Amino acid sequence: MSDETLQGLKNIPYFSEVAETALAELASCATIKSYPKNSVIIREGDEGGALFIILSGKVQAYLSSANGRMVILSSQGPGSFFGELSLLDGEPRSASISALEPTVCSLVPRHVLKSWLRNHPDAAFSIIRSLTQRIRNLTENVRGLALSDVYGRLAKALHDMAVENEKGWIIQEKPTHQDLANIIGCSREMVSRLMKDLERGAYLSIERSSIHIHRKLPASW
Repeated sequence: MSDETLQGLKNIPYFSEVAETALAELASCATIKSYPKNSVIIREGDEGGALFIILSGKVQAYLSSANGRMVILSSQGPGSFFGELSLLDGEPRSASISALEPTVCSLVPRHVLKSWLRNHPDAAFSIIRSLTQRIRNLTENVRGLALSDVYGRLAKALHDMAVENEKGWIIQEKPTHQDLANIIGCSREMVSRLMKDLERGAYLSIERSSIHIHRKLPASW
């Protein structure tokens, strides 16, 4: 199993400059765990216990309230990791993580990671770079929530999910309207209305499993 973890660590862009011998040392202390689709891997407020390295599958980080409202912070797949914040500051988990599809993770215990980082400061800088990028992403999300209207936030979310092809842009894995509402912080009904308006305006078309964006979405609606 350590070989699988080692490959997972090597696939993380932020660890590209860390020596393979150092990564192998960390991988040898990890355990593998599988999670079914829709299972909760980490709950907000839990005590930090391990670093999770995604070997396969996809997860989402989110915040939720007592009345069931949810805000999605990010989604991650292979080549990424999560759970490092609580390990570094000793505080409870700051967000929940759930599996969007069957997911396999490699778990590195907290005491192992802390000792490893002391012995390999170059790896510590790699994690700092990762945290810096996540802070920048969260800053952009806050900017959107504070300075953009609902349509502007929806247009940005669709743009961020889409990849360009010969006919325009496509979102391969169609999110539900509730997913989009959770990402941009509004009601599902508002998303449904705006998506229907964009479809009527021939800006996009919605297929069974994908969304095709035919031309640049307007700046305002």
